Amino acid sequence: MKNLRNVVNGASVDASTDAKSAILNPSTGAVYASADVEAAYAAASAAFEDWRDTTPGERQKLVLQIADIFEAHADELVEIESENTGKPIAVTMTEEIPPMIDQIRFFAGAARVLEGKSAGEYMKGMTSMIRREPIGVIGQVTPWNYPMMMACWKFIPAIAAGNTVVLKPSDTTPMSTIRMAELLADVLPAGVLNVVTGDRDTGRLVVEHPAASMVSVTGSVRAGMEVAGAAARDLKRVHLELGGKAPIVVFNDADVAAAAEWLAIAGFFNAGQDCTAATRIIVQAGVYEDFVAAIAEQASSTKTTLAGGRAGDGFVPPVNNAAQLSKVLGFLERTPDHARVVAGGGRQSSEGYYIEPTVIADLLQHDEMIQDEIFGPVITVQKFAEEADAIAMANGVRYGLASSVWSKDFGTAMRMAKHLDFGTV
Repeated sequence: MKNLRNVVNGASVDASTDAKSAILNPSTGAVYASADVEAAYAAASAAFEDWRDTTPGERQKLVLQIADIFEAHADELVEIESENTGKPIAVTMTEEIPPMIDQIRFFAGAARVLEGKSAGEYMKGMTSMIRREPIGVIGQVTPWNYPMMMACWKFIPAIAAGNTVVLKPSDTTPMSTIRMAELLADVLPAGVLNVVTGDRDTGRLVVEHPAASMVSVTGSVRAGMEVAGAAARDLKRVHLELGGKAPIVVFNDADVAAAAEWLAIAGFFNAGQDCTAATRIIVQAGVYEDFVAAIAEQASSTKTTLAGGRAGDGFVPPVNNAAQLSKVLGFLERTPDHARVVAGGGRQSSEGYYIEPTVIADLLQHDEMIQDEIFGPVITVQKFAEEADAIAMANGVRYGLASSVWSKDFGTAMRMAKHLDFGTV
């Protein structure tokens, strides 16, 4: 077993507590690793005094260097990510590394093009202007579904804008984040990026610490509500990315075969553990049965990565941890009598946390699978008659992150884009 170490003030250090939590490989369920907020915030606060005064050009140069380092260590980072999450190596290398490196370089450039309003004399004898300044020390918590990418999405733009960071990765997937911080220890000034490992209590300390001027958390709606409440007590700024229940509306004139093929990819990618996953499909009556048959066929031919001790050649990885396995299986066990399981429907193996790519048809709007985030390789299908019905069904959940429309009619697509109450259509 390996001991997880924090990265604080530019050094890899042991945690101050003897408490350990097992880190598992979800492909096998085997233990392969075992896992100080004050010290991290002290380091970040001290580092901010100098880091805030660096120029955008200086920060850009360093962030571009970070991109080069991660690109050079891509094989190592993917190996670590795969072992810690169960993701297939080939898919992670092609679908996560290139966009991650590109995004880091984008943030490097964005650091030099911050916009501001012009100065002006809005009161006689006085000139007013707006300065763009770093916020301060940012406390961040990342989830377990995209540990490597999510860490970069959080700490890279923060430090590029002149802030310093205390970041806590998920307690089940900390390994790639720790390694990235270690790789940057000789690049970034000490204290600019600090990584502390731990459980939910550690995350709460990161969020509630008075030295944080802002907190950024990706997680469940429940976690977001708790973070917002805690931040309100200190008037911290808050950035939240929470759950999703993305509707995919398929109209009668859509290409059913193409829709089924691409929605199976978008629904089963990363085992559906994505807040924008295409797992809630609403299909018009005229093509409903054809689509159900097509998506069921796609699910049945979609392979998991079940291949012993490491991710194999399949497409769908295991779900991330035992608790998530239990949650998804609970949804499946409570499938209502009026619904049809047309593909999959259960656990694939007693080894690891694999669930069969699953499709459940004939679900109704009030069913829990429609209203609650499953976060697993489970696609649900509902039937609608008219466009107004599709809009009501799509909007009839408490989430509003992403959505999509499948139709050959641009008028239909534009009307739906207007009426779908989701941030991205």
